[in-house]
Amino acid sequence: MNGFTTRSGTVRGGLAGRPGIVALRGIPYAAPPFGAARFRAPRPAAPWAGVRDCTRFGPVAPQSARLPGAPGWTAGDEDVLTLNIWTPGTEGDTLPVLVWIHGGAFAYGSSAQPDFDGTALAALGLVVVTLNYRLGFEGFGHVPPPVGGGEPCPDNRGLLDQIAALTWVRDNIAAFGGSARDVTVAGQSAGATSVACLTVMERARGLFRRAVLHSAVNACATVRSAAATTAEVAAAAGTPATHEALLQVPPAVLVAASDTVAARYRDDPGSGPRHYDPAVHGPVAGGDTLPLDPLTAYEAGAGAGVDLLVCHTTEEYWLLDAVGDSAEITTDSGLDAFAADFGLPKTLLDDYRALLPGAPAGEVHLAVHGDLLFAEYSSRLADAHARAGGRTHLARFARRRGGRGQPVRAWHCADVPFAFGTLDRADVHFLIGGEPGAADHALAERMTRAWAGFAATGDPGWPRLRADGEGEVRIWDTDGNGEVRNRDTGGGGVPGRRDAFRAPWRKAGLPLMEP
Repeated sequence: MNGFTTRSGTVRGGLAGRPGIVALRGIPYAAPPFGAARFRAPRPAAPWAGVRDCTRFGPVAPQSARLPGAPGWTAGDEDVLTLNIWTPGTEGDTLPVLVWIHGGAFAYGSSAQPDFDGTALAALGLVVVTLNYRLGFEGFGHVPPPVGGGEPCPDNRGLLDQIAALTWVRDNIAAFGGSARDVTVAGQSAGATSVACLTVMERARGLFRRAVLHSAVNACATVRSAAATTAEVAAAAGTPATHEALLQVPPAVLVAASDTVAARYRDDPGSGPRHYDPAVHGPVAGGDTLPLDPLTAYEAGAGAGVDLLVCHTTEEYWLLDAVGDSAEITTDSGLDAFAADFGLPKTLLDDYRALLPGAPAGEVHLAVHGDLLFAEYSSRLADAHARAGGRTHLARFARRRGGRGQPVRAWHCADVPFAFGTLDRADVHFLIGGEPGAADHALAERMTRAWAGFAATGDPGWPRLRADGEGEVRIWDTDGNGEVRNRDTGGGGVPGRRDAFRAPWRKAGLPLMEP
């Protein structure tokens, strides 16, 4: 393909599988974050001569996961700070831009995952960008200051990587037909929480005008709790928890040490909230890079100038159970212990039992836990943003599919292939319950057009929330054409009552516990 000229050099991609759509993969947006640059803020990528071949995805950040369709990580891979672009190739800087930040508990994931292919969205007139960023301890571990003084390493290096990628987009996207004045940043799960953080970070101001949050997770740590995690990870790695010592530990060792710490929590029922969800790394709130967690910042009015589209699924935590990543709760006493560890009152459990009559304790746990981590947190972000005067749209993904054994529920991540229009990729069939049908394709078309409309105009196709946080919500399902309902008429993980789950939380008036 013909080259595209960036500030660092010329890049060449290839056809993406649809007429007129060009894909470019593995473009460096920052220098490799290892060696002298390890644990530092990202630096500009070095320029290159000639035409750089960008037809393959770049290596992923250090992690222990092996992801479908994505390259793995091996020691020695350095160019992990790369991005990918799908473009219709239109001349000029006129097309809206969608920048996607992947999820993965801040510890794993890749921009190369097949459900993140930007071809279908580019065919609707967007320039789509996906990116890799530092994960786990490399991206989110708290590094103590140097002994005797010296330059400290910033917290939230993964977020700073994302800002570096958005800065690259601002400076270069016109070469691919995109408008730097019309950028939407989007993400799911840890990626959605990253986006929420970016909307309130001063360093990201002006780099985008709209944001999409799918299943944001309540995962911000305090500086104190992040420092305690560093001590645990360092001990598991067999090294002192000092700036100098941690710099000498290879990334793979810190990945393994973080996995060891997580496994210890999972194996210890007396370890509190982390026993149920042992993710050990996440954004650190309370320091220079991120003074406040997103929900607190939204409540104080930050981020109100960014248009917001929030979506979550109605049965989030069932995916974690399906892949064996959820603590097993089979009795009412176990459910009571879970509630006590999270500071949840018995009345909230009683209300969920009423919403799920006859459901076993394990299903009540999955409903409550999914709402605690994802659905209620996402809804509160939308509420706070709207109340601060922001333009806020809310949606819920409720599509289920029956099949052999248990049905594929409207669980975590299931909405992503519909929003990207990647249902036909075999790698995503586990998420959606097999080969898609005609109704699934129709739903995907509605969702991709909603994303494209929001990125282009700020209007996804239904009314925004009112200033009091109330209003209407889009229900994404294969029944009907995407109905809009009052947000208090139907329920979270409760089939047929798609918003009733909020009533127990409102009745309890609970703050959401910090991890």
